[in-house]
Amino acid sequence: MKIRKKRNTLRQSLAVFRYSGRAISLVWTTSRSLTIIFASLTVLAGLFPAAIAYIGKLIVDTVVFNSHNLSYNSDFVNNNRPLMYVGLEAIAVALLAASQRGLTVCQSLLRMLLGQRVNVLILEKALTLDLTQFEDSEFYDKLTNARREASIRPLSLVNRTFGLVQSALSLVTYGILLVKFSFWAVLMLILAAMPAFFAETKFAGEAFRLFSWRAPETRQQHYLETLLAREDFAKEVKLYQLGDMLLERYHSLFNRLYGEDRELTLRRGWWGYLLSLLSTLAFYMAYAWIVVETVLSRISLGDMTMYLTVFRQGQSTFSSALTSIGGMYEDNLYLSNLYEFLEEEVPKPKGKATKGLKPKDGIRFENVSFTYPGSLQPALKNISLHLKPGEKLAIVGENGSGKTTLIKLLTQLYTPDSGRILLDGLDLQEWDVDVLRRRIGVIFQNFVRYQFTVGENIGVGDVDYVEDKNRWMSAAQKGMALPFIEHLPDKFQTQLGKWFKDGQELSGGQWQKIALARAFMRTHADILVLDEPTSAMDPQAEFDIFNHFRTLTKNQMVFLISHRFSTVRMADKIVVIEAGEVVEQGTHEELLQAQKRYATLFSLQAAGYH
Repeated sequence: MKIRKKRNTLRQSLAVFRYSGRAISLVWTTSRSLTIIFASLTVLAGLFPAAIAYIGKLIVDTVVFNSHNLSYNSDFVNNNRPLMYVGLEAIAVALLAASQRGLTVCQSLLRMLLGQRVNVLILEKALTLDLTQFEDSEFYDKLTNARREASIRPLSLVNRTFGLVQSALSLVTYGILLVKFSFWAVLMLILAAMPAFFAETKFAGEAFRLFSWRAPETRQQHYLETLLAREDFAKEVKLYQLGDMLLERYHSLFNRLYGEDRELTLRRGWWGYLLSLLSTLAFYMAYAWIVVETVLSRISLGDMTMYLTVFRQGQSTFSSALTSIGGMYEDNLYLSNLYEFLEEEVPKPKGKATKGLKPKDGIRFENVSFTYPGSLQPALKNISLHLKPGEKLAIVGENGSGKTTLIKLLTQLYTPDSGRILLDGLDLQEWDVDVLRRRIGVIFQNFVRYQFTVGENIGVGDVDYVEDKNRWMSAAQKGMALPFIEHLPDKFQTQLGKWFKDGQELSGGQWQKIALARAFMRTHADILVLDEPTSAMDPQAEFDIFNHFRTLTKNQMVFLISHRFSTVRMADKIVVIEAGEVVEQGTHEELLQAQKRYATLFSLQAAGYH
């Protein structure tokens, strides 16, 4: 049983190194030429140290030989041989320095290229994920862990792998030189370095576990930094005097994390020092042994110089090799976060249809129900609706009643748990998702205020025409944004937001007109979704926009979510949703006559204007 456990532990430890090959492959595909140069310089840097040590031995032995044989002083070759060896050693040292400098240059270039490559891989993966994954806190922990160190770990792993190759080459050449002195000296060199290696590997594992467990706290720290340092939060932070409280929370989180790090760092440093004393003791035992052998004339002075150099450098190189292995273990642990994220399963869309079975049928919701992951209460229950081409549907209900969820299902950001949604007589699940979304123009209540130019803010509504200035103009006219755009410093080229130089901030109503214009960028969209599109506008501006809007959307299906009944009454059909269920539907007049929930809400709002 114990043997099986040990085997399993060994298998798990070795399994951690499975990412080494993938990291090398990643570096190779990032820059083949730099990888080849890196590998070549690694080989040279591994061979030169032993060669330098051996040339040093030749220098000492030649000098001693010449000093003991004065009769040879007239021999030009023998007299100048030490100088030849000195010159040869100088060349070897220069080449070693060149190879080491070349390695540093390669590492710097690869670091930049590889950091960019890994970040692109993470961002490309993020684009394939479902909205449900972005709303899952555990998934965000994976994303945080992947992004925090993944951009530097692949290169670190490759550096250490090549460093291990370099150390191995040096150790082989050192071993060849040292074994002539004594096999036991080689064994002493190896055994003295092992305890420090095992301790370092153990602490590396502990550090990784701390890193992984603390993803939620790290995200909290980043969030607090955002609250304290972003312009869109600055107003409330100042007015509510939240600064000291948020900073105190930030300090508290840091102190807790620092306490854990400090305890681990102190233990790691203490044990590292104690175990390194074993290596020092081994070196001085070998030192004494070599000196004794030299005094007894069993080895030459040149041999002593070489053996001492080789033992000291060999000990350092072997320790470096073990450190590289420990570091590779640590890097593999961190890379597991990256590859776990990159291998996160993504449901692939099954639909491929580009047109429906009944082009004039419009949109149907048939007994659609949906519950958010982790929630006990359904967001929508048995929703059934039918919207014909050209019809305008208003959705009314209190906050949290399920209005926006219904829109997320329509736009394929979520999939219903039961029931189905049909477009032109075909289930949305059978549609090609890109074709479907090109048919929809949408403005969400919490639309994005891009820190781009005015034109780009509008243009992102149709990425295929994001730079089309004529479309910007047309969309801005439809969204009634053109009048104020014409008064901006650089019109459509005006930078919006305060993140970048010369940025202009807009009012809430102006931003909403930009978002409306964005929805109109899709000229072929026959479905428009407007989620509280005029909530930041005054009643007169809202009335003008919707009068204008009805004229522009005669042939389009429109889903309108609004709390203002002056807007809602313009719709062909109104649906009232409560607690995820449709409780009423009909025209404005029909619902007022029914004297139910809609009539009550309308009367309450109307009374507010008296």
